[in-house]
Amino acid sequence: MARFGLVGDGRLGLSVPTMRAIARMLGRDHALAQALWDTAIPDARIVASMVAEPAQLTSRQMDAWVKGFAAWDVCDQTCLNAFCRSPLALRKVEAWATRKDEFVRRAAFALLATLAVHDKAADDAAFVAALALVEAGAHDDRNFVKKAVNWALRNIGKRNLALRQAAIAAALRIQQQGTRSARWIAADALRELRATKLS
Repeated sequence: MARFGLVGDGRLGLSVPTMRAIARMLGRDHALAQALWDTAIPDARIVASMVAEPAQLTSRQMDAWVKGFAAWDVCDQTCLNAFCRSPLALRKVEAWATRKDEFVRRAAFALLATLAVHDKAADDAAFVAALALVEAGAHDDRNFVKKAVNWALRNIGKRNLALRQAAIAAALRIQQQGTRSARWIAADALRELRATKLS
């Protein structure tokens, strides 16, 4: 697990399907979610994200949880299961994208990537504006950040034809930044976006 970046003290080694089954059994319970989060056990924190009530997440709670991220799976699962369903989600993308901490910044782009897939009500303008954050984050060569920046860029571009065009244009600008991370992000995104068929 450590080889794949699944770090953190007290890991139980539970699979995601097992954690989802536990969460289904527990049901939505925001107080329980906070209690599970407070254990600091990575598996418990993932289950916490599954039983949390997204509408009850406060700005302060989201900031506290994001500061506790120390592994990509806890970060990504929390963004997918809880944060992306919060009405504060886009505001948090903007706030966290410029932070220096590796996992806070990863959370910004992981959250943006999940919003691009799951927030069906958001209009294109929100994602076009978010591409500026993607371009600004492309210089960060830390592995967990650059992969999330790339993920966000690809998911925005796969949302519809107009956003694919905007994402490809952003990828071409990122390519011109010239850094190693920017070149990798752009090349990987362009390869996928140019091959993706959208109706």
